[in-house]
Amino acid sequence: MPCQTVVHREPPDGGWGWVVVLAAFIQSALVFGVIRSFGVFFVEFVEYFDELSRRISWITSIGIAMQQFISPVSSALSTRYGARPVVMAGGFFSSLGLFLASFATRLIHLYLCIGLLSGFGWALVFTPSMASMARYFKAHRTLATGLALTGVGLSSFAFSPLFQLLVDTYAWRGALMIVAGMSFNLVVCGALIRPLTLKEDLAGPAKGAEMGLKKFSALFGLHLLSHWPFMRFVLAITLINTGYFIPYVHLVARARELGFDEYQAAFLMSIAAVADLFGRLFSGWLGNSQTFRLIHILVTWTTLTGISLVLIPWGHSYPLLVAISLCYGFFSGALTPVVFSIIPEIVGIKNIFSSMGLLQMIESIGGLLGAPLSGFLRDVTGDYIASFLTAGSFILAGSLVLVTLPGFSACSARPALQDPEAGGGALLGSTPVPVGAPQPQDSPSYETVPKAENAFPSS
Repeated sequence: MPCQTVVHREPPDGGWGWVVVLAAFIQSALVFGVIRSFGVFFVEFVEYFDELSRRISWITSIGIAMQQFISPVSSALSTRYGARPVVMAGGFFSSLGLFLASFATRLIHLYLCIGLLSGFGWALVFTPSMASMARYFKAHRTLATGLALTGVGLSSFAFSPLFQLLVDTYAWRGALMIVAGMSFNLVVCGALIRPLTLKEDLAGPAKGAEMGLKKFSALFGLHLLSHWPFMRFVLAITLINTGYFIPYVHLVARARELGFDEYQAAFLMSIAAVADLFGRLFSGWLGNSQTFRLIHILVTWTTLTGISLVLIPWGHSYPLLVAISLCYGFFSGALTPVVFSIIPEIVGIKNIFSSMGLLQMIESIGGLLGAPLSGFLRDVTGDYIASFLTAGSFILAGSLVLVTLPGFSACSARPALQDPEAGGGALLGSTPVPVGAPQPQDSPSYETVPKAENAFPSS
């Protein structure tokens, strides 16, 4: 009897999907929580290797660049082999890089082990896990995404003191070994991602040379480069990403510039991390309520984030600076779940892997340029005022690009955000069936079909 696979007509909106949300929660904590808290090791590396701070800074910069630039590769591998083995391999590589780094005797060893090897592993983990989770949900997608990404806020708050305790107790080499062991749990999380086949996945393959070209284009999402609403969305997120991380780099320095002590300055980032956590949860709940359209929610959060950055130069008193930090943390945390949740509305759930990979790769340009530009403006002007004004302006510019998406001004619940001629997107312009209207009956939400030998596994 031939093997059969269950094909879901639409995302099941729950069930095993909540286990995938838990896995994504742990994965986001063990990827970005580790990256955000790596400053604890920064001081140790500067002292041990007797190097300039800017050279030590390249360790995490290379890791972040790898995580974002390699995302299209992780998306292609997930499309071809399924997300489960890709995420498990990523967990292994990220853990192996941190473990090998504990034996480093030269700075280049840290570049290779943490920057390249762990960064490559992080790329294989994050994008496939978020895309897999998005495939399991439709109505509750924003809530699921918000819950998964709270792992970043919680780990950012908890990992810094934990890593400091590990360094004080076991020195930096022993601490890296323990962090490597923690990261190996990414392999377990990857194993929790069950394959899920949706009806959209069953597209007939082309033949001959055309088949090869289309397969390559589908794997890496090259066809999305001509999907103008998606590319406009990518441009907007790249602009937002240029200013988004500036407070994580220079807010403490700005507080010290105003004369506040190091503990007061560090407390600003702690309260921003807590506000970030609540912002993600609230945004997930708001998107799940379907009271407002996701694109309107996203523009609201990005605009408020940009305004909060512009206001930082006016925070001369400590209470005012605390209030602005709380606002920035809440608004910047709230926009993140919506960014990932809105992608299927633009390109369709079938293109979720490739679209997230392309987005991560292109938006990394903004992330890489933002901090150096901010530092350059500080060197030229002598303070951080121009840095924060410019960062806020980039985010506000991204908000203006978002309002140009098709159907932004429409009032219906789900008007189209896609270019109908671009193909591959969800039919969001169609009228939804009202609650209480006749529904198709005697038809399960899934069907079974013979499993093709050459079919790409879906996750």
